[in-house]
Amino acid sequence: MTMQKKILILNGPNLNLQGTRDVATYGTTTFDEYIAQLRRRFESRAEFDCYQSNIEGELINAIHGSVGRYDGIVLNAGGYTHTSVALRDAISAVATPVVEVHISSILAREEFRHISMIAPVAKGSIMGFGLDSYRLGVEALLG
Repeated sequence: MTMQKKILILNGPNLNLQGTRDVATYGTTTFDEYIAQLRRRFESRAEFDCYQSNIEGELINAIHGSVGRYDGIVLNAGGYTHTSVALRDAISAVATPVVEVHISSILAREEFRHISMIAPVAKGSIMGFGLDSYRLGVEALLG
């Protein structure tokens, strides 16, 4: 019997507006609706906790608090992806593996979004598959 892994899905700024913000880019499915789908899909393999904050320090605290509690983190840092040395340092400071995800392809967007501060310290990066990027992130952590 396979033991369930515990995964933290961590969302940064503006992701609380998923389903209503820029629907042409991000779609109309809310994050709560999508998480319910993920829970059904992985119910025998993974347990999920979800946390979203528009505050950088709260995301850092969640990463620090993951040690010994989670087998991995699926992180969509939103706009902090391109600016936060502090998030990068937090990821580097813990043993919990982090998979960076993005709903849209950051490489197909404005030039200032092309650089990820997180990618070099993450286990991997997944982008451009809509909300399915989270599923792919979970699968990467489950192996």
